Amino acid sequence: MRRKPARIIQDHDELRKAIDAEKAAGKTVVLANGGFDLFHVGHVRYLQAAAEEGDVLLVPINSDGSIRGNKGQDRPRVPLAERMEIVAALGCVDYVTSFDSPTVDGLIEMLRPDVHAKGTDWNMRNLPERETLKRLGIRLAVVGDPKNHSTTEILRQLKTKET
Repeated sequence: MRRKPARIIQDHDELRKAIDAEKAAGKTVVLANGGFDLFHVGHVRYLQAAAEEGDVLLVPINSDGSIRGNKGQDRPRVPLAERMEIVAALGCVDYVTSFDSPTVDGLIEMLRPDVHAKGTDWNMRNLPERETLKRLGIRLAVVGDPKNHSTTEILRQLKTKET
């Protein structure tokens, strides 16, 4: 049987209602955010591992403006709508949304997931959302393979091959 793609919900009030219903049904909600620009195997491994931390996987994706602020004016290479569609197509993902801020603190505050999953390059010392997680009692799960896949590195290698 084929699994339907994840629900893409841009309206955060509608998303909160959906997540509240999942939690009311006794499900553990995991939030795993990222930019997912030039989607690669590290992203797949991160999201699959995040999904194993609970019953429902919610993936907030950085907006185009947020990525430009973090990575520079030449990014993202893939527009938000396409990045959201790619992530929503993964069988391990249940909900996809986007966010404009530099961190995902606001969505964590609003949605109160049970788990915040981050890649292996993060921990409670360098995580921007650490104070929010501590205050709300949300567990951090460090998941995925070692950080040896990077969109920035892929782009650098492509640029080197072009010259």
